[in-house]
Amino acid sequence: MPKKAQSGFHPRTVAVVLAGGSGQRIGLSTPKQLLKIAGKPILEHTLAIFEEAPDVDEIVLMMNPGFVKDAEAIVRKAGFTKVSRVLPGGTSRNATTQLALDVLADHDPATKVLFHDAVRPLLSQRIIADCVAALDEYAAVDVAIPSSDTIIEVDDDIITEVPRRSRLRRGQTPQGFRLGTIREAYAKAWEDPDFEATDDCTVVLRYLPGTPIFVVAGDEHNMKVTQPVDIFIADKLFQLASSATPEFTEEDYHKRLAGSTLVVFGGSYGIGAGVADLAEQYGARVFRYSRSATRTHVENPADVAAALAQAHSATGRIDYVVNTAGVLRIGRLDQTDEATIEEALRVNYLAPVHIAKASFPYLSRTRGQLLLYTSSSYTRGRADYSLYSSAKAATVNLTQALADEWAADGVRINCINPERTQTPMRTKAFGEEPAHTLLSAEKVARTSLDVLLSDLTGHVIDVRREDPVAFPRPEAELTGKGAE
Repeated sequence: MPKKAQSGFHPRTVAVVLAGGSGQRIGLSTPKQLLKIAGKPILEHTLAIFEEAPDVDEIVLMMNPGFVKDAEAIVRKAGFTKVSRVLPGGTSRNATTQLALDVLADHDPATKVLFHDAVRPLLSQRIIADCVAALDEYAAVDVAIPSSDTIIEVDDDIITEVPRRSRLRRGQTPQGFRLGTIREAYAKAWEDPDFEATDDCTVVLRYLPGTPIFVVAGDEHNMKVTQPVDIFIADKLFQLASSATPEFTEEDYHKRLAGSTLVVFGGSYGIGAGVADLAEQYGARVFRYSRSATRTHVENPADVAAALAQAHSATGRIDYVVNTAGVLRIGRLDQTDEATIEEALRVNYLAPVHIAKASFPYLSRTRGQLLLYTSSSYTRGRADYSLYSSAKAATVNLTQALADEWAADGVRINCINPERTQTPMRTKAFGEEPAHTLLSAEKVARTSLDVLLSDLTGHVIDVRREDPVAFPRPEAELTGKGAE
């Protein structure tokens, strides 16, 4: 990376977010930049990255012409102060870039401009900083990563050339330029009747051939959401990123939790008790409900409603609702009686549904959060765990769906995905196990508290031991034969 030039003059940096896509290539009637991932539109995630970038002074958003009002609503709701304009894009990538250059006509030619695809919502702050720094020395920069695949050239489905892979890179964005350079390149390009380019570095390379284009190292996570499968992959990458939950100080815990009201279903044992204990230490007013201690059956909507009403009546508010209640019945489905099936589904899936519905009116008043729990078995159903794992998969889907439904109301919902955890219920189900093979309930409780205090919504947060040990038995993190 080139060193920053020592100078008293610091040109402004403008990020141009290109959001002109229609979504037709992946069969959508809505532009893919408006699809929600991890509880927010892709566009909002992307804008937030530049809003938080210390080197970026201004953001210009070039939006699909039919959805400018939608983009304006996102900017307004999120409170993005750096977005100076939301404008309709052109009929092509090049036309949209030119429209952005026209908007920046009054800016100094030394202004640094970063052009970024709106559908790359996992851009890192490191890449932005490297691009801005490189523009101190170079007039044009690209972002690229090495190609892990062999690239071939074909003509009529016949290979004509196999370039050396060591010299090949896969291009990403942002692409950065000094404003005067990209203006000049486009001015010359429009004089060419055959002008066509898929990106802006190509324009500089072709029409200002003497201009070096520096390559900044990209990142595999800086993917472009183009195909339907990309939506799933991006969502999983957000999930992995969210595993690093915000870190709070002791002062933060006291300040944020003091005077708040937390309701915990399944609060007598294990993780639920751990969350309740921690929150109480920091001044929260905690209400614990469970089958054993308060005879609260989470599968009964009336019990759930009564518990929430009691907590609200006592404190006048409910800020957080946590549900760790569940049951685990091990065995083949064809050998399971109807009563057991009914209980498993009512407790493990319908209970979260009832809790979510009953909690919403209270949480919408405080802009609070509902926290649910899943199991790593949700990603792939496991033999003898069919009822449990399928309900946990449904809980994840419920979390993601409600994050979208509740976003406008300011209510957050997340899901904790802990690996095998040491709880009394697990001991009842499996007996004593080596402690080093299990995650502590205290660690899960601490992570749960961090998520409750965060701005996350729609996330599945993995909680893992720092030194995982391979273990063949499927997970039963929160539950045993009859868990809270």
